Amino acid sequence: MNKEKLIQYGQLMRLDRPIGIYLVAWPTLWALWLAAKGFPDWDVLIIFLLGVVVMRSAGCVINDFADRKIDKHVERTKNRPLTSGIVSSKEALGLFAVLCIVAFALVLLTNTLTVMLSLGALALASAYPFMKRYTHLPQVVLGAAFAWAVPMSFTAQTGELQPSIWLIYTTVVLWTVIYDTFYAMVDRKDDIKLGVKSTAILLGDSDLIVTKALQVITLIALYMMGSRFELGIVYKLSLLAVAALFVYQQYLIRERKPQLCFKAFLNNNWVGMAVFVGIAGDYATKTL
Repeated sequence: MNKEKLIQYGQLMRLDRPIGIYLVAWPTLWALWLAAKGFPDWDVLIIFLLGVVVMRSAGCVINDFADRKIDKHVERTKNRPLTSGIVSSKEALGLFAVLCIVAFALVLLTNTLTVMLSLGALALASAYPFMKRYTHLPQVVLGAAFAWAVPMSFTAQTGELQPSIWLIYTTVVLWTVIYDTFYAMVDRKDDIKLGVKSTAILLGDSDLIVTKALQVITLIALYMMGSRFELGIVYKLSLLAVAALFVYQQYLIRERKPQLCFKAFLNNNWVGMAVFVGIAGDYATKTL
């Protein structure tokens, strides 16, 4: 395989746009630190960081395969490798299969329960790209897919599927719906013309008020998460940073300008980081 083809595959996997990796990685790190009550096992940490990159890449590939005909008519996506014909559909499916095999090989290094949970991850990642044809809530399915790293990583660290995992999971789903609605607001005009469904289209002029409400609910869920895992002042201070970031995101989207909605979407990397710093920092202070 020549260098040019590798570059094209990298673009198909969106390795040149790592925001999706960050948005999956942060909740995974939250779960690992909460499961370990501090720094997790090195092997589990490495497995899941690699797994995040591989599965996010696989998700991008199957998403572009599913949307290859739609993307031709959307300004933001018309030059993607599959849409432009640089990479064939057969090559894309082959790459998706290889990435899934690599991800499964990584999860085989964990325990049996985590391996069983990985089947859910594959099902959600494969189903999400097609949801926008059938429901106005594909963002919820994406949230379910992104958040699935939480039970997997928590179980890999602890060896058991604890009920408290689902509080983290629900929090991540809520947060994902928020930022992916911002993302959908960027393409809303094109999507309406093409008949593609999204929460941005479903909400219409109520998008600002609903995303505000979801941000408040997410903050409450994050606070409950901290209480459940007995996190202290460092974590609570991090939630103030999250609240400030949410306010800033609402300021960005106030006029629904696509470029600023995309900026609000990207800003959620800092939300994930703030929560992680709060969790890791809190456990670190307890060991001093």
